[in-house]
Amino acid sequence: MIVSGALASKAMDNLTHSLVGAVLGQAGLKRKTGLAMPALIIGANLPDVDAACFFWLEGTEHLAFRRVITHGPPALVLLPLVLAGLLWGWDRWQAKRGTRPEARLPVRYGWLYAMAFIGCLSHPFFDWLNVYGIRLLEPFSSQWFYGDTLFIIDPWLWAMLIASVWVSRRREKAGAAWMRPARVGIAAVAAYIGLNGAITWLNYETRGVSTEPYPQAHITAPVPLEFWRREQVALIYDGRWISSDWDGSPFGYGYANSEAAQCKLPDLTAARRTNSQLDAFLFWSRAPFATRAPDGSVILYDARFYDPRARERFSVALPDVRCEELPRP
Repeated sequence: MIVSGALASKAMDNLTHSLVGAVLGQAGLKRKTGLAMPALIIGANLPDVDAACFFWLEGTEHLAFRRVITHGPPALVLLPLVLAGLLWGWDRWQAKRGTRPEARLPVRYGWLYAMAFIGCLSHPFFDWLNVYGIRLLEPFSSQWFYGDTLFIIDPWLWAMLIASVWVSRRREKAGAAWMRPARVGIAAVAAYIGLNGAITWLNYETRGVSTEPYPQAHITAPVPLEFWRREQVALIYDGRWISSDWDGSPFGYGYANSEAAQCKLPDLTAARRTNSQLDAFLFWSRAPFATRAPDGSVILYDARFYDPRARERFSVALPDVRCEELPRP
């Protein structure tokens, strides 16, 4: 089974983003200004305001909208301005009402903006690390970038971040040196990311481009829990996507499942001009392939996220397109 079928989400989870903001604060940044921790934690999640697109976009249109404009350079400058302004206004409002906590440090707008900016900047970096991709240069360029380094939900990353924040907070409450545990945690996370990057590169070089059947396209995808493993997804000479076993079998669940039979990817240039769902899917898709539906038509999937149980999220049905089935090896 290919690992992408297990994916249930598209972006690095918001618990990770929040913990990154928290560990940065505990490393000492929260001493720069009052409300620095909210600026860091909220800022680390703020680019995901594009998730609101689910309220007005239908079907697969959200696939092409997420990780786009709110993750690009202009947004990473403007979103922290908005957040810093709201937090600064909140502090002033509390002061006028006499409800401002006495222990809060003075709020300095410049530092508050810097904290919100650092939090926001951490978000696209961690999003880039998985296979979904991110358009880092939007709106100047619509190119997708892929890190292929971490699985979308990584409990090992959670454990390091949670332990770092917890130990740091306990030491802070006890009046002991509290910044060091968070800084050690940041170093451990950086080393973990570097190790996973090296694993991906090594797998790509030894099991990917240099292994028969030599692929036309190749993705090395992290898997859940077992961070040391990678699944290989490859497009081979006959236009067929296959999983990491590379045993010559068709992509997916095998011959018994008629929907797993792959079709020749049709020319959809004209169709995407009038089909917004298709256009959004193909714009987003990194590894598109066609399967045969029970009625002989075509269903498009992406090889990174193949899961018939979630077909409405990561696929497009083309009832008017007939499947030209690829020969079985």
